[in-house]
Amino acid sequence: MHRLAYIAYALLGLIWGTNFIFTKWAGEVISPAQIVMLRVLFGFVPILAYALYRRELRWAHLRHAYHFLVMALLATVLYYLAFAKGTVALLSSVAGMLSGAIPLFSFLTAMLFLRQEPINVRTVVGMLCGFAGVILIARPWSHLGVEIDLHGVLYMILGSLSLGASFVYARKYITPLQLSPVALCTYQTGIGSVLVLLTTDTSGMTAIIASPRALWGMVLGLGLVGTGVAYILYYFIVAQLGAVKAAGVTYIPPLVALAIGYFWVGEPLVTTDLFAVMLIMSGVYVLQSGKKDGASNRITATSTLAKQS
Repeated sequence: MHRLAYIAYALLGLIWGTNFIFTKWAGEVISPAQIVMLRVLFGFVPILAYALYRRELRWAHLRHAYHFLVMALLATVLYYLAFAKGTVALLSSVAGMLSGAIPLFSFLTAMLFLRQEPINVRTVVGMLCGFAGVILIARPWSHLGVEIDLHGVLYMILGSLSLGASFVYARKYITPLQLSPVALCTYQTGIGSVLVLLTTDTSGMTAIIASPRALWGMVLGLGLVGTGVAYILYYFIVAQLGAVKAAGVTYIPPLVALAIGYFWVGEPLVTTDLFAVMLIMSGVYVLQSGKKDGASNRITATSTLAKQS
């Protein structure tokens, strides 16, 4: 089972890393809001099936529905929408690299609002490295080489902040409820499905049928596999390897997105991008390597769960 967990670990990193190219393809024919709607709906199906199989859902949980609504907004609808808009505006490889900064925003919001992480040399170095990498990718001072859409970068940052806020909310209000992560994910994506169905303009959405790669990338890549199956793999990894090791899977997707963008779809790559993604991952490593106690382990697990919800 331990060896199988590491296979699932590598597979999960690969799955999450492909999300950006699938989003890019879907964005060629449908709107970012429609991408989110289809992703959440198709992702909800295997998650619900898994929760029912595990018998994790309880009618009594409905008394916490307002908490699930907040999580659905912050960690599903707003997060997915901002990332979809950012990915459509940027190269898929650039969006993937920027996603590596998500743990930085989770750590920052936790530090500001939960005050469970001390401000010390490690904290400062980690944050500076990570955000220096983000700035280096955005290159707001340069008009040389590959043009970077700053609106796309801002959308990626907005999505990361929304996710960071969801982490703070989950740590403060959801964790004390001691609900199963499988149940929480089911309620969160279920309510998210309702929200996107009620608010998304579906006109012109059938255009995706005319593009097989966008259609199957959307349904299988982003929905069933990229959201639903990915959750199930993550729960299995946490159970077998623990929260801290499972959180390390977040280092893989930026590299996968970078490789797909460069080798598969021919997106340009500049040397500073490689240096930038190294800075981001170094910053994340410095911050995460300082987590030693049980409370920090639980924070890491909650942050990573929120990240991919």
